[in-house]
Amino acid sequence: MNQPYAFILDAYTQPEQSEAFAELFAGYIQSSRAESGCIEYHMLRDPTEPSRFTFYEVWQDQAAFDKHVALPHMRQFHEQRMNYLSRELQVRMINPITPSTWQPMPPVGSA
Repeated sequence: MNQPYAFILDAYTQPEQSEAFAELFAGYIQSSRAESGCIEYHMLRDPTEPSRFTFYEVWQDQAAFDKHVALPHMRQFHEQRMNYLSRELQVRMINPITPSTWQPMPPVGSA
């Protein structure tokens, strides 16, 4: 069995782009969670520093994450990220110790 691919990512936005960034990624959450291989996908916002967003993501393996970042909307964001960000994304790799309690949603279009 492959090791889950998990990380915590901090995104520091330009203050004037914080709301646009929040809206952009809020639209990606459900579809990301429905992707094959997504175990956890959470976006959080720091209440004392509203231009700081933290993502907690766990993917089945590196290959599942690679498929995610190869999607057109993720490639487009990566190319345009500095239009939103005040500095590069900061990623910390982590190792999950406890199993996920989140249950993935069925893929879009299945009933």
